[in-house]
Amino acid sequence: MSTTREQLLRTIRAHGQSTIAELADALGISAVSVRHHLSSLQADGLVKSTEVRHGVGRPHLAYTLTEAAQERFPARYMRLSDRLLDELKASLPPQAIEDMFTRMAEGMVADYAARLEGKPLEAKLELLIELLGTEGFMAQWNRTGETISLTEYSCPYLAIGQRHPEVCALDQTVIRQVLDASVEKTTCVLEGGNHCVFVITPRHSTTIPVDNLVNPPPNS
Repeated sequence: MSTTREQLLRTIRAHGQSTIAELADALGISAVSVRHHLSSLQADGLVKSTEVRHGVGRPHLAYTLTEAAQERFPARYMRLSDRLLDELKASLPPQAIEDMFTRMAEGMVADYAARLEGKPLEAKLELLIELLGTEGFMAQWNRTGETISLTEYSCPYLAIGQRHPEVCALDQTVIRQVLDASVEKTTCVLEGGNHCVFVITPRHSTTIPVDNLVNPPPNS
């Protein structure tokens, strides 16, 4: 992304919302140039516009950042998360921390409860991949013989997990609760693995199509 577009994002972020005229004045560029860059940022899903009316006359557009754009500035969230976990671990026993992550996992799964009810395991696996995707994971499941495995190729908690490995319990608990299965992590990025890999043992027998893959990883 060009420096001008980064400056536009920072300016909008600093003011909450900005008009084309305000952005042109702040960056010292023409309104035509601002419109061009805002069009690109909108196409990328980083800014959105709303009509604002002040008194008599035509309304004008005010631009704000989308959630995707807000996530381009993650440092403050990372520091806050790190400090919060430091404080929690200093004031709560380990079991209380574990229970907290379990409740968080339950909250994530609750949004999918109706869609999971009565579904066969393969359908639950597909919904699980979808759920993990909304949380920032890129994952794939497959079956080799009698072994069902799930591989996470990206982890949104990797940075915070390096200091607080307790967060690793979150996705494992989600997997276990969605599938109602025993879940064992056999490979972990925090322990030097290339990916996190989970082996899944269903509590009840079911038929899984061989080589049924969901959301395969990008070609290397």
